[in-house]
Amino acid sequence: MDYWNYAEYAAWGVSALLGLLIIFDWLRTDSTYSEDVLTSSREGEVEAVAEKHKL
Repeated sequence: MDYWNYAEYAAWGVSALLGLLIIFDWLRTDSTYSEDVLTSSREGEVEAVAEKHKL
């Protein structure tokens, strides 16, 4: 085997590792926070409260 075969296997290994880390983080986040917290936008609420429009 030459250098490019080893580089290809290493790239596949890194790709698989990153995929597993993404899945692990997804499951951990999903089990830690409720769906309401994950789909809310506190920044948007804070900005909406801070804005005062005069008509």
